[in-house]
Amino acid sequence: MNVHGSEVRRRALALLRDGARNADVARALDVPAGTVGYWLHRDRARRGTCPGRHDPPCPRCDDRDLDGPAYAYLLGLYLGDGHIIRYSAHRVPSLMITCGDAWPGLKDDCERAMHAVFPDNAVCRVRRTGCQNIKVYSNHLGCLFPQHGPGRKHERTIALAPWQKQIVDVHPWDLVRGLVHSDGCRITNWTTRTVGGERKRYEYPRYLFTNKSDDIRRLYTDTLDQLGVTWTHCTRHGNPYNISVARKASVALMDTHVGPKH
Repeated sequence: MNVHGSEVRRRALALLRDGARNADVARALDVPAGTVGYWLHRDRARRGTCPGRHDPPCPRCDDRDLDGPAYAYLLGLYLGDGHIIRYSAHRVPSLMITCGDAWPGLKDDCERAMHAVFPDNAVCRVRRTGCQNIKVYSNHLGCLFPQHGPGRKHERTIALAPWQKQIVDVHPWDLVRGLVHSDGCRITNWTTRTVGGERKRYEYPRYLFTNKSDDIRRLYTDTLDQLGVTWTHCTRHGNPYNISVARKASVALMDTHVGPKH
């Protein structure tokens, strides 16, 4: 196998940038035409000049309008069950939200939110065992989700940028709905009480949100405080991973604005 050094590649790119054809460069430098084509593609991708590839306008870079409620909801889903995959330099990053098959309505809501936030980008579903990954590809994912970084979310700082906080302050319920629909649930608890000498069973609804990240839990509870929702910590193996909403009035608020996954 022939290994072509960086000097040969530089000479090839200089010729290509001057307008030489791939085949002529390949013959002149004794390099396979496929290798020359690959070098040209990588060079164009690095400089953002691939033919036919023009990034749709970005709300952060190009001042395009951003759907606030859809973004707040998608942000909640991302902080719970989403992550951004960055490929090599010539491939477009993707945002992926994992949605369980038990909640078909959640998949639809997630896809609608992605379409609203990225109206010029294709959204797809990738089937996996017991779930589907809802995906969108964009070179501007890092602009819209600055929380992305190396490592797991609970092992790094998660803080909203000032422009994100402005959106969340206007659309707090959408963020809460996204967080609950990703890492939360609505369940029915029960307890027993003795009334008039008779033991009776009582049932009551409750919302739970579970996340290992102290920052994400704090973002959730700060937003609940803003909305007047009463919450408490529930420990799991001594760790305060669970946030509970069980007061009747607060559950009614959550039912009105969030509701169970479906």
